[in-house]
Amino acid sequence: MGRTNLILCIKNIEIETLGSFGEYFLSEGYEIAELLANKKAIQSLNLKKYDAVFILGGPMSVNDNYDYLVEEKKLIQSTIEHEIPLLGICLGSQLIASACGGAVFKGQKKEIGWGKVEMTDCGSKSIFKNLSKRKMQVFHWHGDTFTLPVGAQVLAKSDLYVQAFSFKSAIGIQFHLEVNKEMVKNWSKVYQHELIRENLSIKSFLVGQDKKFLELKRISKQICDNFKI
Repeated sequence: MGRTNLILCIKNIEIETLGSFGEYFLSEGYEIAELLANKKAIQSLNLKKYDAVFILGGPMSVNDNYDYLVEEKKLIQSTIEHEIPLLGICLGSQLIASACGGAVFKGQKKEIGWGKVEMTDCGSKSIFKNLSKRKMQVFHWHGDTFTLPVGAQVLAKSDLYVQAFSFKSAIGIQFHLEVNKEMVKNWSKVYQHELIRENLSIKSFLVGQDKKFLELKRISKQICDNFKI
């Protein structure tokens, strides 16, 4: 990164944003071009303008019949072909897996709320390097999981799923490091039906969790530093 200092951020729903990642890159002098995913806008993109591409989360499934998801997968393939750094979060990670030959499907259990993931040796030497612990307390909100493309490397995992991977110039992270309290509040309102169905309370996400949010922000800064290299 550092060629154009312009980052492309594709949002699949307005409330899922770059959060702490966006704050960091703006503070470092980067510009962020945000695009709410739609077929025509994605087709018109000139990837050569961008230093990096982020693809964010959303409540839809990779397997839903939406034309913009098809275009996002094509964009992922082109981004990798041009060796442009690419980071997908949650749905974004699933789109990378699918676009590169993996399969996305409903997991055995939804992961929503705080939970730990563990870095692999490969992860601790790449996107998760310079973190003090091999296990991180992160925020989850996903029901789907994936098989990896051939040649992908696992960067982090939980007891249930692969949680992060790399494939060529792309990195997929299933969990959320970018969130802050306001984002989680908004998600809990918009996705309230999921919380009811899973018998979860917003209080467990927010009350007494300030230290966890601060630690997420610290980790997100390090991940951005690692991603820039």
